[in-house]
Amino acid sequence: METVTQCPVCNNTTFKTYLVCKDYLVSNEDFKIQECNECGFRLTNPRPDENAISAYYKSEQYVSHNDESQGIINTAYRLVRTYTLRSKVNLINKLNGSQGRILDVGCGTGAFLESCKADGWQIMGMEPDPDARELATKKLVAEIKPDLNAVISAGPFDIITLWHVLEHIPNLNVVIPQFQQLLSDNGTLLIAVPNSDSYDAQYFKQFWAAYDVPRHLHHFTPKTISRLFEKHGFKLIDKKPMVFDAFYIALLSTRYKTGKTNYSKGIRVGLTSNAKARRSGNSSSQIYLFNKA
Repeated sequence: METVTQCPVCNNTTFKTYLVCKDYLVSNEDFKIQECNECGFRLTNPRPDENAISAYYKSEQYVSHNDESQGIINTAYRLVRTYTLRSKVNLINKLNGSQGRILDVGCGTGAFLESCKADGWQIMGMEPDPDARELATKKLVAEIKPDLNAVISAGPFDIITLWHVLEHIPNLNVVIPQFQQLLSDNGTLLIAVPNSDSYDAQYFKQFWAAYDVPRHLHHFTPKTISRLFEKHGFKLIDKKPMVFDAFYIALLSTRYKTGKTNYSKGIRVGLTSNAKARRSGNSSSQIYLFNKA
């Protein structure tokens, strides 16, 4: 285990306990989520170090690294993914004006890049997990890089995407400047992360599935992610809700809370979360769109 002693956002060195959450996916261990006393940034602390963290991803239920995860919720996730993949491609086409060069960081098994390639984009992926990287390489018939250092010389890219990836990255203040190097001057960086200020996060508290400790090292809010990227020369230009995430996360959260999925409650909480988000801007998960400042 390693302990973070300085806030990645504001450099403050004092924290308070926000929640204690259980790892329901792999280990059943408890992990503490702390909150910075200065800026409110939330992080899993202490956390498994670089050598230990891989063991916490070894689950057949971890759908981003496994195309064959079983169960009703995971099957529904893959069905919805077909629609959301098309929506994501439409979004990047609108942002860029035409097909161009795209880098998907943490591309998993390559589903999003496959859709981009079919639409005429020049694709490149980065995926540190060797099993997922092997699946993506076969699916895309393309080289998938193991880390950002292996991608730097291949830039610039018109679009860089991280779909539920940033929360897994330990060294934020090392990686975000690399996005500056890799992104073209007129390009767009898209970051999708859970929002720990959302209604469903507040409703489920320590049982909220999107805390996903210890795999999720950081727990962003609109305020803290904006401040983090502004520090590195990015400007937030827009944010968009990921409405299906509210239902998926709420359903998993009912299972974590009671041991059994409560479909009616999960759907009710998802509907309520999306309705409240239309007024507050605090969706369960959000896509943040950044340009270079």
